[in-house]
Amino acid sequence: MTKFVVVLDYGSGNTRSAVRALERAGADVTLTADRKAAADADGLVVPGVGAFRACVEGLRAVKGHEVIGRRLAGGRPVLGICVGMQILFAHGVEHGDDTVGLAEWPGVVERLQAPVVPHMGWNTVEVPEGSSLFRGIEGERFYFVHSYGVREWVLETHGRTRPPLVTWAEHGGDRFVAAVENGPLCATQFHPEKSGDAGAALLRNWVESL
Repeated sequence: MTKFVVVLDYGSGNTRSAVRALERAGADVTLTADRKAAADADGLVVPGVGAFRACVEGLRAVKGHEVIGRRLAGGRPVLGICVGMQILFAHGVEHGDDTVGLAEWPGVVERLQAPVVPHMGWNTVEVPEGSSLFRGIEGERFYFVHSYGVREWVLETHGRTRPPLVTWAEHGGDRFVAAVENGPLCATQFHPEKSGDAGAALLRNWVESL
């Protein structure tokens, strides 16, 4: 059965490549800011390119934060990509500007502490055991383009719920969160839609999980 996926259109770039990649992964895809379509879809993808503050403001302008919150409250899948992942955290700090994010996870998005920034290019990732997103592609490389990331995972669990699966990557000696799988909420710092066969496999894994 074909899965219906909405790519949320809130003014962030790179939406067309995400749409095409998800279509190749077998989904029926619509690019829209329509809240009902986004709420009713089997899966919702939140892309993001550029500054943390601009993405948060764009998302809030179309009430995207409300759609995401309602979907997650009902256990309905959401996938964030690049800055679409970053805005799921509590804060983003860019050029001294501290912006409140959606706070689905605690933590701060901050500048990478590496000799060369931005981090641009292909990189391996450290995949935790039991990952569904990375099933069959644990040793592959993925395409990153970013200057900021989450350098410390601070969410505590107390045994009552399954802890999130956190995938890490390293650039210039600095470790940062590359992906998170947390029940219905998943996200990647890298761009699966630009990551060739490995990214296509990851998107297929996500679509098939819907």
